[in-house]
Amino acid sequence: MVLVVTTACENFVEVDTPKNQLTGVVVFEDRNTANAAVSDIFAKLRDNGLITGTSLGTSVNLGLYSDELLYYGTADENVSHIFNNSLMASNPTARQFWNDGYHQIYCANAVIEGCLQSVKLSQSDKNLFIGEALFIRALVHFYLVNLFNDVPYITTTDYQQNRLATRISKAQVYEQVVSDLLQAMELLPQSYLTPERVRPNKATAKALLARVFLYQENWLLAETMATEVIDNPDYIWEPNLDRIFLKESTATIWQFAPKLSGNNADEASVFIFTSGPPPFVGLNPNLVTAFEPTDLRKSHWINTITDGTNAWYHAYKYKQNTNTGTSLEYSVIFRLAEQYLIRAEARLKQGNEIGAKSDVNLIRNTAGLPDTPATTEASLFDEIMAQRRLEFFTEYGHRFFDLKRTGRLNTELSPNKPGWNTTDAHWPIPETELLANPNMTQNSGY
Repeated sequence: MVLVVTTACENFVEVDTPKNQLTGVVVFEDRNTANAAVSDIFAKLRDNGLITGTSLGTSVNLGLYSDELLYYGTADENVSHIFNNSLMASNPTARQFWNDGYHQIYCANAVIEGCLQSVKLSQSDKNLFIGEALFIRALVHFYLVNLFNDVPYITTTDYQQNRLATRISKAQVYEQVVSDLLQAMELLPQSYLTPERVRPNKATAKALLARVFLYQENWLLAETMATEVIDNPDYIWEPNLDRIFLKESTATIWQFAPKLSGNNADEASVFIFTSGPPPFVGLNPNLVTAFEPTDLRKSHWINTITDGTNAWYHAYKYKQNTNTGTSLEYSVIFRLAEQYLIRAEARLKQGNEIGAKSDVNLIRNTAGLPDTPATTEASLFDEIMAQRRLEFFTEYGHRFFDLKRTGRLNTELSPNKPGWNTTDAHWPIPETELLANPNMTQNSGY
């Protein structure tokens, strides 16, 4: 991969190490430096790439690319191409997602190799760090394959091998993601390293496995994994919508702490605005009207800004966009509601409509809504998809990926997104990658 080749993992592993940095060998002979190396990758995930909560991540860019967000900013060519679905292989965001993703994968591979070669780390420390690195490798590949379709699965830091990597099918990528997660699940501890849930544990790997099995349409295993997370006593359903995105929420499975003490989740500063028109992005009114009038998520998770004539809307899941002395909100990556909706869909696909209704009704009732009126399998599936849309808006591309995996992209986006084409389901492979790697091929339509 072009970025992997040129940047490696400069924060903690370099071939020719400056005097003020540590070599790879030294890093993995000491628990503290090895732990710092792994922590550095989580910081990279938080600050850059696919699951950052900043304007550079999928929450904003796939919200614009699908039907969650409207763009109000200046005539920025890059963002305009994303919003208008006119991406090209030269698009900077596509390149960033690809490069940051594979850079993070490279760093995870460096941790795995460093731990395996270490003669001083304890076996328990090796298990922890390798388990975390396998989880990271699986997570990033999962996002890459859902954005770019067939992608290389990189499992080494070997320059010669990586620079000529070839794309493998989505099914093969999923197989390797599952393999990595099953290994991670065996190696990761039951408990979190800290009460703040900012490093993944065994249940975090299960939560991602449940999602992957859902996307594979492996309904039985999706239900099994989701149930194991739901039944874990560490997670308690949070009935108060205003507490779900607080750092101490009992429904959080994994989250990112802010970079600086007293700061809060990046999402608030990205989405909140106080006067109209919005300076950057606002919620699509079509999303706002999709909520039932009495849905508490509409009043608690969406804020309306008006000038007396016009109205604009912004996501208000995260409410703290300034330094509050003590951080109050972290960026929640995995939470319990997703596991219930995964299980609802998996149960429905196996013919268990009663179980599916029970799970979706928990979501509805928490939002102040009565039990679902759905009476058929088709209407119940539509209800589950509707609840996923309303529950996870502006959260890491759920809407786009749900439309894609269920074959509804064209039906939902063609009437509402000027310029939408069937081939827009996959983002373009960056042209820099095509030029650097003769084995790389482009997606159709680009």
